[in-house]
Amino acid sequence: MSLPNLEAPKGDVIQVAYFVEDIEQSMRTFSERLNIGPWFVSGPFTPARGLYRGKPTRMRATLAVGYGGPMMFELIAQHDKEPSVFQEALARHGYGFHHWGVATRAFDEAVARYEALGYEQAFFDHAPRGGRVAYMDTTRQLPGMIELIEMTEKKEANNMEIYRASLGWDGSDPIRRAMVA
Repeated sequence: MSLPNLEAPKGDVIQVAYFVEDIEQSMRTFSERLNIGPWFVSGPFTPARGLYRGKPTRMRATLAVGYGGPMMFELIAQHDKEPSVFQEALARHGYGFHHWGVATRAFDEAVARYEALGYEQAFFDHAPRGGRVAYMDTTRQLPGMIELIEMTEKKEANNMEIYRASLGWDGSDPIRRAMVA
């Protein structure tokens, strides 16, 4: 079994992400109202090699991911007021939709392609669940950023594990803190 949206060669959206004030409440609400889950939580953590607008960041965040059908949803809460792509969104429009995640097996080329289109790299890090991520600031033309997600074998296996947990999920045990690293 494989996830069809992970094998999309043209950089299709595999994730929709929301910046939320209360991640615990948001996980419950998304599960109860939208049948998304179970949620797999990473954090709180400080990005290991995080760069915000080219400078090291010390912001602390918690991420939760879960599937609704074949689409991955991500919830993000920031636990401080450190400058970040999330604080930018809060100032721009408040909590809510933040970015689309686009998988790529050619990460450096994808970043270069977005930069050539005039989009600045707003955030970079090595993700808690493997691979690199870069948030490209597409907000001058789109209602959110694009997160380029480096798709490695480890990352794909982790996503598959989370997806499998969603198949036939009956709503029990909706928040799971033991995350595959």
